Amino acid sequence: MKKKIVSVMMAAALAAALAGCSGELSNDYVTVTQYKGLEVPQPTPAEEVTDEQVEQVIQSNLSASSTQEEITDRAAQEGDVVNIDYTGSIDGEVFDGGSAEGADLELGSGSFIGATDDYAGFEEQIEGHNIGDEFDITVQFPDPYDRNPDMSGAVADFHIVLNSISKTVTPELTDEWVQGISEKSKTVDEYREEIRSQIEDNMQASVEAELESSVQTALMENVEVKEYPEERVEELTQQMTDYYTQLAGMYGMELGEFVETYLQTTEEDFNAQIDESVRQGVALEEALKLIAEKQRLEPSDKEYEEAIAAYAEEAGVDDVETYTEQVGEDEVKLAVLRDKVTEYLVDQCIQVEQSDTSGAE
Repeated sequence: MKKKIVSVMMAAALAAALAGCSGELSNDYVTVTQYKGLEVPQPTPAEEVTDEQVEQVIQSNLSASSTQEEITDRAAQEGDVVNIDYTGSIDGEVFDGGSAEGADLELGSGSFIGATDDYAGFEEQIEGHNIGDEFDITVQFPDPYDRNPDMSGAVADFHIVLNSISKTVTPELTDEWVQGISEKSKTVDEYREEIRSQIEDNMQASVEAELESSVQTALMENVEVKEYPEERVEELTQQMTDYYTQLAGMYGMELGEFVETYLQTTEEDFNAQIDESVRQGVALEEALKLIAEKQRLEPSDKEYEEAIAAYAEEAGVDDVETYTEQVGEDEVKLAVLRDKVTEYLVDQCIQVEQSDTSGAE
């Protein structure tokens, strides 16, 4: 009898031990059934940086250093930047969105209405005019015209006042220019290597971001949601709604109009997408908190300070306190925790090489 009791106790202990090794974590909101050894697709390795890529970045940086040189001794021509006032009308009636004052336009950029079989383009008809000229042009909207279908194929007159003409002057790639823009390089050759390193770092960061995203996706496949912390859901929903409302305001639109015009969806579907996205994010937060607690991954004060300083630098904010106030201290701390736990999950994951079946029948 005593032997049987001992056997039962051993079996119970073994069951308890197995349960403890299952890796399952739980709180009031979620249960994490697995977080170690998550299988994820092996990310595509970063490609070797080419000379062409380096030169493209350098040319972009040169363009960013361009200046505008005012032109007063000739007429406007393709490539110039003109500053104009214009008023558009159809059949003598001024239409909404067809007028502006002090607008800069690069001739030849294709930013304004282009040519049709019957009418020259908006920009073409400004070429040849001088500063102070006041003139009228006629153009035809494309058909179809996606930005405003009601205007498709319409013929419009524009009254133009040419205020100024300038041209873009791009600096040459010289040692002197390099010394003025780089904190590391003194010569053109050194700058090329600096840019190459930057591109390599960006490519590697992209690979790491892909892996982190895959790990979080795999984790969520092992998260069972009991209920959502509704207060947090409401908070994040409001943040996202405020963001899109501000974005709509930059386009001079109400949120509903912006959603339908630029996001190509209904406001109802948009709200549903936000709700789904927020709830997934909240569930992920809860899962990461559980893992952080279990694995004692709560960042130290020093880690918080270093991470927040890095976030602020990436955001282009010089003062850490200002950045923290803008984002919110709790949100910043959550971001630091998320990054640290995700790094842990990446270290623990199993990367599975993807077979190339693109040519298989």
